[in-house]
Order: sequence, then structure tokens, then C-alpha cells
Amino acid sequence: MSLFLPEGILDYFKITDIVKSADAMTIHLEEENIVPKEHSGSGLTAHGFHEPRLVHDFPVRGKACYLRVKRRRWLNEDTGLTVSRDWEPVAKGTRMTGEFAAFLKGIARY
Repeated sequence: MSLFLPEGILDYFKITDIVKSADAMTIHLEEENIVPKEHSGSGLTAHGFHEPRLVHDFPVRGKACYLRVKRRRWLNEDTGLTVSRDWEPVAKGTRMTGEFAAFLKGIARY
């Protein structure tokens, strides 16, 4: 599956489900409980998830492909604030991955 997903995404996310329909495939991804490096010295505990985001990715075998990304959040026991990994799966101004947005931008030049 790593060939179908954005590079490096399986370092931080696990696939929890794949839903196929006649015209689309949705891959459900859930962030692993791996504390972000920038907060590794803090006393963080897992504190649920953000609302999942649906991101459009490269089509697969003629079907639309969506990534349903469920990002984790952690509670900083020292400050009482919640923190998340600084990871942006969506290209600015779009609802698709950066790789797919760059691909579409590239073919639009021809």
C-alpha cells in the first residue's frame, strides 16, 4: 500500500480500513501514538483525535481515491494545553495531497 500513499505517511499513520465503491476508494488512516519530536521532553499523554479530514489523492485504476486522515492530539500535563504534530497533509488552497496538486499543476502547463 505504501506505493499508493504519499511518501512517508505510513511512518506516522496506520491504515484502519479501505472502503471501495463502484467509482471510488477511501483509505482510512489513523495517526499512531508517537509523540512529536518537538514535544518529546514534555509530559504528553494521548488525548483523542481531531475531526477526520477527507483528502483527494491520485486516482487508482480509474477510481477516485480519498484519504480519510484522523490526526491525534496529546495533552501536555504541565501546561494543560493540547498539542498536535505539525503535519499538513493538504496542499494550501486545495482539498488534495501536495503530490497530487503538484502533478495536476505540472500537466496543466502542457
